[in-house]
Amino acid sequence: MDSVSLKQTQVQTRVNEFIRSVYNWMAIGLGLTGFVAYYVANTPALVQAIFGNRILFFGLIIGELALVFMISARIQKMKASTATALFVVYSILNGATLSFIFLVYTASSITSTFFICAATFVACSVYGWTTKRDLTSMGGFMTMGLIGIIIASVVNMFFRSSAMSMIISYIGVIVFVGLTAYDTQHLKAMAINQPDDLEAGVVRKGAILGALKLYLDFINLFLMLLRILGGGRN
Repeated sequence: MDSVSLKQTQVQTRVNEFIRSVYNWMAIGLGLTGFVAYYVANTPALVQAIFGNRILFFGLIIGELALVFMISARIQKMKASTATALFVVYSILNGATLSFIFLVYTASSITSTFFICAATFVACSVYGWTTKRDLTSMGGFMTMGLIGIIIASVVNMFFRSSAMSMIISYIGVIVFVGLTAYDTQHLKAMAINQPDDLEAGVVRKGAILGALKLYLDFINLFLMLLRILGGGRN
């Protein structure tokens, strides 16, 4: 094997290991969130504690937002173990607040929507990984769409319009489909451009940050689809 082929093989191996780590941590995060959500929903005392106390509920929401911003903005200054621990804590807290879906929607609709979301997510990731098109401009456009969704959702908290909620959900599906493809392409570029001598801890932190991005894409896509496809409990 010549030096060029050897170099390409080493780069491909490094890329594969990094991406595998990203998806493994994403899967761990989703697994923790799903387990905690199901456990809380089936524990009346916890349901009452979280959803019967607005201060605690909104405290958890604020805590989750703080963790996301902390991981995203300060991950380079953290130890890899700290970044990992924060990601795990975020996944657990998110599971506690998302437990409401088991109280609002039927188990069958949650299951079917999950598989639809997973298939959609995989298709978008494959597209983001294989396409030759630069998705940077699309990523910027989708980010603006995300900001619009957040503003519209806050406004709709006061109007409580079911029609507006459904419109937001359909737009949200489009936005998170686009962000999934963009984030996947961005992670691929990150993996390819990593130096050969990068420390293992730095690589781990990059994988955690990538896992957080894809985790958020998946969770939000799932919630948007659930609003559209989910069947409510009687």
